Amino acid sequence: MLVRRVMSRRAFLVLGGVGFAGAVFSSVAGYGGEEEGSSGVTMTSESENSEDSRQTAEISTSRGTVRGVLYPVEGARGAVVMVGGAGGDTTGPASIYDELATRLQTEGAEALRLEYRTPNQLDECVYDLLAGIEALGQRGVERVVLVGWSFGGAVVISAGAESGDVVGVATVASQTSGAEAVGELSPEKSLLLIHGTADRVLLYELSERQYAQAGEPKELVLYPDDGHGVERHRSEMLEKLHEWSRDLLLGGSETRPGER
Repeated sequence: MLVRRVMSRRAFLVLGGVGFAGAVFSSVAGYGGEEEGSSGVTMTSESENSEDSRQTAEISTSRGTVRGVLYPVEGARGAVVMVGGAGGDTTGPASIYDELATRLQTEGAEALRLEYRTPNQLDECVYDLLAGIEALGQRGVERVVLVGWSFGGAVVISAGAESGDVVGVATVASQTSGAEAVGELSPEKSLLLIHGTADRVLLYELSERQYAQAGEPKELVLYPDDGHGVERHRSEMLEKLHEWSRDLLLGGSETRPGER
């Protein structure tokens, strides 16, 4: 499942040849019972509802356990995976991740809000995201969209360049450090860059720089006078991410962006 290029990049040399082989999702009664280094994912339901339930998930890897919240859809072939910033927040900019996940779930795509094991350590966070993509693949997911905020922008760009299952990468107020692979996404993967022009944490010019470095298909959306969390344009940002993700995952075509 892991693409061949993973071991060729400097950031992943520390893997020492150990991947996520055998990682799967399975329903269990609780978190416990997994030893570090074992394969597999354990999950408990927070709700007894079927299609609209959220499930807490654990992904066991050779580096430890990656946790998250899964929005399952039986038989889904598409999924969105969302990650936060340097602090490891899983709610996303303006707390949109839950609503974005729920919308896509009701339309037939799975969603995973992923926690970092070690926030603010880029190589480890990229590893966690690749593990999440691998685990979703064991559920039958074939097309994945990644969404990352702030520091998470570098995480999703790096992971997106590594995984052959990724069809789209979206960032909100992304940093450029660690995101040098942005030019490698084209033409197979769509890129969406979102930024507020009044961001004082990471200036919007950083997204403009990434846009210039990226190939097609790509899109840059700037929200005037908005900050790092894009709170003033929350509804517009949510709608944009929803429509963009839905079109890539559920657009009715099996053709990837670079294969049209």
